[in-house]
Amino acid sequence: MASYSSAVYLFLQIFLLAALFQSSLASRKLSELVKEEAPLMQYHNGSLLNGPITVNLIWYGRFTPSQRAILSDFVASLSTTQPQSSPSVSSWWKTTEKYYNNNNNNHRLSLTAGRQILNEGYSFGKSLSTQNIERLAAMGDHRNAINVVLTSDDVTVDGFCMSRCGTHGASPPAKKGRYAYVWVGNSASQCPGQCAWPFHQPIYGPQSPPLVSPNGDVGVDGMVMNLASLLAGTVTNPFGDGYFQGPTEAPLEAASACPGMYGKNAYPGYAGDLLVDPTTGASYNANGALGRKYLLPALFDPTTSSCSTLV
Repeated sequence: MASYSSAVYLFLQIFLLAALFQSSLASRKLSELVKEEAPLMQYHNGSLLNGPITVNLIWYGRFTPSQRAILSDFVASLSTTQPQSSPSVSSWWKTTEKYYNNNNNNHRLSLTAGRQILNEGYSFGKSLSTQNIERLAAMGDHRNAINVVLTSDDVTVDGFCMSRCGTHGASPPAKKGRYAYVWVGNSASQCPGQCAWPFHQPIYGPQSPPLVSPNGDVGVDGMVMNLASLLAGTVTNPFGDGYFQGPTEAPLEAASACPGMYGKNAYPGYAGDLLVDPTTGASYNANGALGRKYLLPALFDPTTSSCSTLV
């Protein structure tokens, strides 16, 4: 299987925080780094996903029912058929549709929640390789699918916390079809300062107080942010030759091109001006199905060549 975008959005944000304090950048203001005009998102003439796509969730390790509900409800919220208040998860997702309207291509995309597969017995152990992730992804559908592997907080994965919070890739071309996959890990007990910021203090940079997570679970709310970023990267660059900036080995995609941005006026170390729940004090920027609230990353809008946020 091929794998793309191995260092996702939130990890890039932490990397940027560290870079800000190197002497070569000492004279630059934080706001200048955020406000620089983003380069164009280049289309590399590859295939995009087409038609109705099923999103299957493969749970590896032990997740509580409430944790599974938070992530499952987010996937369901990507559909416009789910009642949601504004600003909504479904309106955030519509930015990815603009990529499908570019270049007069005939691709159409709709996501629906599919199967849920539980692997609570740690069939590959608690230390996984990239190959293990690919084998788990293969448990989902093999045609018109995105198979999402979610690992619990007691599972380590090659590169997790060191260079990535998750990844996306695709199966090799085959007569029976081709599917995309995503892996995201729960960082709660391993590296929340890297993969669950701004709901945990960052490892590097300004140590401002962490925000209150909208669903009361720092690790899983961090997983939602990473999953959102990777799903956006998957549909706009599913096979490594779609939309991205930079080299193919380390592409900046729809969400990773806008690191650390969740609301207007964001700058490194500050997520932006967000909505706050008056009852819980939780920060969020999108309403989902069943009254859920989520914090979702900014997406690069190909029609304006800028990073777009909901608030």
